[in-house]
Amino acid sequence: MQTPPHHASVYVIGDIHGQLKKLQYLLHHAGLVTNDLHWAAGSAVLWFVGDFVDRGPDGIAVIDLVMRLQAEAAQAGGKVASVLGNHEMLLLGAYRFGRRSTGLGSNFITRWKQNGGNRKDIAGLTHQHLEWLASLPLIAHVDDDLLVHADAPFYVKYGRSVEEINATIGKLLHRSDALAWEELLEEFARRGAFSHELAGTEFARRFLALFGGQRIIHGHTPIHFIKGGHPRHITEPYVYANDLCVNVDGGMALGGPGFIYRLS
Repeated sequence: MQTPPHHASVYVIGDIHGQLKKLQYLLHHAGLVTNDLHWAAGSAVLWFVGDFVDRGPDGIAVIDLVMRLQAEAAQAGGKVASVLGNHEMLLLGAYRFGRRSTGLGSNFITRWKQNGGNRKDIAGLTHQHLEWLASLPLIAHVDDDLLVHADAPFYVKYGRSVEEINATIGKLLHRSDALAWEELLEEFARRGAFSHELAGTEFARRFLALFGGQRIIHGHTPIHFIKGGHPRHITEPYVYANDLCVNVDGGMALGGPGFIYRLS
């Protein structure tokens, strides 16, 4: 096991999608947890970009591990946190609305299943899971970086600051407004806003000017979708848009080993 990271270390890990064993290996290999998977990194900071569930076998177990490490890190003076991913919203929507549809698209259960929904995940949800997931921010400042789940343009529709966006989404997640949920899920499914050949870099620059930060760090779009090849070869983030954007989605559910990115 490597030496535990020093107190100033900040780490980010991309979309897990139920890949519990890969997550355990990555955390242990980075010195963030002990052999028996307890927090070992003192006052270090670990951020997830969401998408703990769907596509893989152990989404609820992943959430349980992250929730436990969050409590242990806080006791040690560190921090474990996450922004909300679209797959958390898909799962919460399926749980809350079931086969209800507003007419915008397929019903919530069908939409969740089409996106890799795992019956074991929805069966394993507890009140604690539901409350924890619904409390996740949509967007966060991490030192000089701006952390979001998706490389999608919709964030600007929900507020003009990090605080306003998180307050708006927090209210939405605690209301049973099926149309508002469905509209957000439609927006959340989009990708590629910062990699558009003509306007992507300029949009990234404006996004940062509006919400603050030097770089946008996101997941959502597996790196091999952009670079080509097999996800098993993806072991580091993809930096693009004149170094304004960092993609950390290693495609763990698609065969990638994943990686943990240490912020510079």
